[in-house]
Amino acid sequence: MATTRVLDRLAVSAAEHGGGALPLTFFDVPWVFTGPVERVFFYAYPHPVEHFKATLLPSLVSSLSAALAAFYPLLGRVRPCPGGGGGFEFWSEAGDSVEFTVAESDDDFDELSGDAPRDVGRLYSLVPRLPARNTEDGGFSLAAVQVTVFPGQGLAVGVSIHHVACDDSSYMHFMKTWAGHCRAAAGGEEDAVPPPPFLDRAVVKDPDGLAARTLDEMRQLASSNGPPPPAPPPLPKLVIASFTLGRDSIDKLKQRVAGAANGAGAVHCSAFTVACAFAWACLARSSAPNGCSSDRAHLLFSVECRRRLAPPIPHEYLGNCLRPCFVDVPTADLLLPSASPDGVASAAAAIGAAIRALDGGVLAGAEGWFHRILSLVPRRPMSVGGSPRYGVYETDFGPGMGRPRKVELVSIVKTPGTVSMSEAGDGLGGIEVGVVLPEPDMARFASCFSQGLDQL
Repeated sequence: MATTRVLDRLAVSAAEHGGGALPLTFFDVPWVFTGPVERVFFYAYPHPVEHFKATLLPSLVSSLSAALAAFYPLLGRVRPCPGGGGGFEFWSEAGDSVEFTVAESDDDFDELSGDAPRDVGRLYSLVPRLPARNTEDGGFSLAAVQVTVFPGQGLAVGVSIHHVACDDSSYMHFMKTWAGHCRAAAGGEEDAVPPPPFLDRAVVKDPDGLAARTLDEMRQLASSNGPPPPAPPPLPKLVIASFTLGRDSIDKLKQRVAGAANGAGAVHCSAFTVACAFAWACLARSSAPNGCSSDRAHLLFSVECRRRLAPPIPHEYLGNCLRPCFVDVPTADLLLPSASPDGVASAAAAIGAAIRALDGGVLAGAEGWFHRILSLVPRRPMSVGGSPRYGVYETDFGPGMGRPRKVELVSIVKTPGTVSMSEAGDGLGGIEVGVVLPEPDMARFASCFSQGLDQL
């Protein structure tokens, strides 16, 4: 049985950073009682542990420190606001650090970094746990890193960042900043490091007091005033696998969707839209034998709001800036044989209509988002984590590592029915879909996915 052994635990701080308190916005508050977003980045590295510790580890640590100087809120924690009142704030101060775990694994690197179904528990040995809650003020840490060496095979860089700290856009901005500092130090690339994060949270306006109202609603439902403890590793019967929609398949899906509209009006038919629709149909069919009795199937995904707000806020804004998007279609449409193009077209049309509706105001109905999400949980919606737009495969650490050969959004396991999406790793314009399912369901999903592609 494969084992992962901890070799060292380091505390990585920033030489200089601006500490202090920052408020949570209404985009952040819904994530207070959740947990971290967890990714594992796999890199080819055909060297022993001693070589890694002597040559690469120092630069990974120093470049992480440099990145944290700009992203200093990740060094601190979220804590209840002093003096009561029931709110929460970001707090960081001199001496704060991020835990950096160095580990060694004798597992099969090629298998773990592949696409075929793997036991999720094996991947969770590569994911760092956030440190325990602060017993003095009830605060909780926001970030942790683990680098696992597979001697003679590769490296796995696991990064956990609590969702209350930021969304995937900021998560990947941080990762590319860390990688950019590492690459710049090795090769002197002047443009390797992205622009710094934008930290002024006053740009997110909340004239209706949505943050306080949402927090009150959440507290009524939570059993305590703090986040739950980190989730235990998932059951070993769950497996994770990746499936790729190539550029050619995406174009054919777009043509089918546009053709099905039959002159009924403009159709929002992006690569993300058709990939969601295709995955939704496959997931519905793979789960149908377990009992899918609802008349309507539900989909939940997040929409980036930075450029949609009025006025827009900078792309580099550090924090959460997502709104939920809700879609439903007749379940029978998704259960048509072999992910029928007709069913996918129906799903894609509904997704496109939901996206177009945002043109009327991205914050419309914000006061009802939280309750609507809760009402959907018993109906087992498909939800989407990540996006092809974030460029996870562009996380280039420079000489010695380069770009990742595989990236897994492991935390999708925590919410049944969640799939991950990213750009395909081959750089040819496709989309990679990550799925966590029980083994029998995964076999059905794979069959449906393959048959659906054959029909295009």
